[in-house]
Amino acid sequence: MKGQVRFSRALLMMLIAIMLVVSACSGGSSGKEGAGSTSSEPLELSEKGTFPLVKEKMTLKVMIPSNSLVENFETNEFTKWYEEKTNVHVEWIIVPQQSASEKLNLMLASGDYPDVIMGMGVTAAQQMIYGKQGVFLPLNDYIDQSSVNFKKVLEERENLKASISAPDGNIYALPEVNECYHCSMAQKLWINQDWLDALGLEMPKTTDELYQVLKAFKEKDPNGNGKADEIPLSGAPQGSGWLSSIDAFLMNAFTYNPVFSTSRNHMYTKDGKVQVAYNQPGWKEGLLYMRKLYSEGLIDPQIFTQDSDQLLKLGEGADTPVLGAAVGGHTGVFTQIGGESGRWLDYAAVPALKGPDGTQYAAYDPYGFSIGKVVITKNAKHPELAFRWADGFYDEETSLRTTIGRPDQEWREAKEGEIGINGEPAKWAKLVEYGQIQNVHWEQTGPTYRSNELRLSQAVTDDKPNLEVLLYQATKNNYEPYKPKDVTFLPSLFFTEEQASELSDLMKTINDYVDQMTASFVTGESDIDRDWDNYLKTLEGMNLARLLQIHQEAIDQRKE
Repeated sequence: MKGQVRFSRALLMMLIAIMLVVSACSGGSSGKEGAGSTSSEPLELSEKGTFPLVKEKMTLKVMIPSNSLVENFETNEFTKWYEEKTNVHVEWIIVPQQSASEKLNLMLASGDYPDVIMGMGVTAAQQMIYGKQGVFLPLNDYIDQSSVNFKKVLEERENLKASISAPDGNIYALPEVNECYHCSMAQKLWINQDWLDALGLEMPKTTDELYQVLKAFKEKDPNGNGKADEIPLSGAPQGSGWLSSIDAFLMNAFTYNPVFSTSRNHMYTKDGKVQVAYNQPGWKEGLLYMRKLYSEGLIDPQIFTQDSDQLLKLGEGADTPVLGAAVGGHTGVFTQIGGESGRWLDYAAVPALKGPDGTQYAAYDPYGFSIGKVVITKNAKHPELAFRWADGFYDEETSLRTTIGRPDQEWREAKEGEIGINGEPAKWAKLVEYGQIQNVHWEQTGPTYRSNELRLSQAVTDDKPNLEVLLYQATKNNYEPYKPKDVTFLPSLFFTEEQASELSDLMKTINDYVDQMTASFVTGESDIDRDWDNYLKTLEGMNLARLLQIHQEAIDQRKE
């Protein structure tokens, strides 16, 4: 009997051991392969700085926002080139660009993370929250031990590391480094020069002159087709097109209003104190001005609802041009750059407008990079592979390929004697213009390293119009003279975990309310004079003071 018991126990133990081995080989019972673990089977990677990264093809799940200028990320020429170069296949998770922020928040709350989140604008607050929770992996060791390209970027841009490092010393996201001169003063208004000429009008320089011009566009048939089909001014909501929201340019004639990125919307410092534009007396005056334009039919009624595709169709769709002016970082926001119609060349940049009290700002972002371009999540089975894959984008040629296209097809090396935009010997020349719907590159969806030197070393050729040259000249002549002297753009800031958690809700609640009320005031749904005080009280009730205090504490800490 005792022998039988001993035998049964031995058999039982053996069965348990077999079950444990089977369970381990099948990845456990969680039902989510690789979830919550980065210690996967060993992966043999190539020596750092060499390609392909692996001998046997691997797959990364990558979440990105959609891009109206990219036909298909799966069949894209750069996608195929980079897959061949790295031997890494991408399984895309593409979310609508207009709701990218919302989709990101939902994904983070769900716990169903891809290997890599790219181009989604992960904020400093999100990096702190999800970095501390272990959802976003710290990248410091990978940068030190596995990086070639991004490590070089950090060495060449000495202030960058401090700007992307959280207070705990960790780097949770790789940035986009794009030292773009015209982007540093990107809030622009473009007006149809042909229409000005047809009506004998001068370029507007004040808010009153702009009103008179838009009124003439509406009433005097500048497109000459005998129809009252002109739309004097259009744009798209914040987040739909590049700086195409109605307030992005116009408000700077009433109060300083930088809106370069969603994480720092409308925020700046003055005399060392953090402020926002949307509770200033000038904001109310700007709303009254825009309400006047809207009430007289000078602003497109779809300006608060249409997306970037609809705005582009407005600029290009009709046989005869119907759009008089539009807000945007460049004319490709509302026309087809290099398109057959040639309309992208019909629009000229309106200088920073002077408001009724003399206010005249060109909003200025001096930093040349944006945080949160790439994060690697805890669900990455092979995080070092994911990092090496991301590190490759910071190579100069790869940066040109992912933003412009293929060598000798969309761009080429400069010829001897060619001069760059900056007047120095050129390094490269563009063969196609930006802004066309295409399937050869990612149109700035991935991270890049485009230094000011690289961008301005583009050859200036006389055979075709050059968007970069046009933007450089427009910025130099129409916005550089009006860079602010009494206010400062808010730098990238990191916060404690408690601050970040609190700030995440505050920013969304307040910014959503400001966008909602801007539309409501301008369209007349709310009365500006009657409802302004209640608007300010609502902001107070949403704890705007606390939002400012958190940023002030972070600014003060940064100075130490």
